[in-house]
Amino acid sequence: MMRAAIAAFAFLIAAPATARPDPKLQAVLATFEQNEHPDLRGAIVLRNGSVVAEHYYNGETEVALQYIGSAGKSITALLTGIAIDRGRIRSLDDHVETYLPEVKGSAIADVALRDVLTMRSGLAAFDEEPAQPGNEDQLDAAADPVSFLRSIPRADPPGTRYRYNSLTAWTAGVVVARATRRKMADFADANLFRPLGIMRWAWAADTAGNSKGQGNFSLTLREFAAIGEMVRAGGLYRGHRIVSTAWVADMLAPKEIISDADPYADGYGYFWYYRVQRIAGQSIPVSFASGNGGNKLYVVPSRHLVIAITSSAYGKGYGQRRSQAILQALLAADLKP
Repeated sequence: MMRAAIAAFAFLIAAPATARPDPKLQAVLATFEQNEHPDLRGAIVLRNGSVVAEHYYNGETEVALQYIGSAGKSITALLTGIAIDRGRIRSLDDHVETYLPEVKGSAIADVALRDVLTMRSGLAAFDEEPAQPGNEDQLDAAADPVSFLRSIPRADPPGTRYRYNSLTAWTAGVVVARATRRKMADFADANLFRPLGIMRWAWAADTAGNSKGQGNFSLTLREFAAIGEMVRAGGLYRGHRIVSTAWVADMLAPKEIISDADPYADGYGYFWYYRVQRIAGQSIPVSFASGNGGNKLYVVPSRHLVIAITSSAYGKGYGQRRSQAILQALLAADLKP
């Protein structure tokens, strides 16, 4: 299954196309006006880079910044690729201590960057267990986050076990900052956001001023979708190269099967999820970024679609279920003649 999934990521670069609104897809989005929970914010569908359906809920507007939570981890993965493309990070086989020498001698020091990006660092930092020493809440409270990272023990050999944790993604963000000699937010602004036309955004910093590689990011729904369109097009956006096609393909290709740990995903790449959606007898591969509350950025290359959903159902299980239901309803409508 995994080899076939990886083979599916041979990207064709698609030029932006003009598209009329799609009444079928717009009708699907309108049905979610009746949702019982008043915390759905917006949903947008791009086909070949053009908006074909868009809807806002519960008084939200297209200009409002949307907090996408841990979907920001997927942006950190893109920035890692850009840093590699520019020669600032030499290899994913490099160890964390190569870029963060303060952690020498600690459990994270000799962990390869590829194991950081796949949540296989081995640190005792599983976010779903509050008692874990590297839990996200304790990271947020740390006065010196690098010292905090250095103090976290190893729970598993690096590269052997997927354990979702924000400390690992924070580490990736600091590596990008050290490698590029800029705050990660500044590097992102120059090399990702402005080239995509993203001018209004907010990225929270930790107590030491580091951009939070684990997420804590806000932007508009349309700008969220623009990131997805660039990914769908293999690193191109409106004819401009943002990140290499090779990186996008490698980033999205699942490295670990996580279906036993995550009911919404089959596999995990570099801070991006993967699932085959089975709709009307068809198998449709979907890569996606995911954030607390049901914030999702779905990339569907076989259907030339990008679907972005924002929601503030933070800590509520129905937020994730609702976003998957929106995705599945849109794919079913799209398949209809």
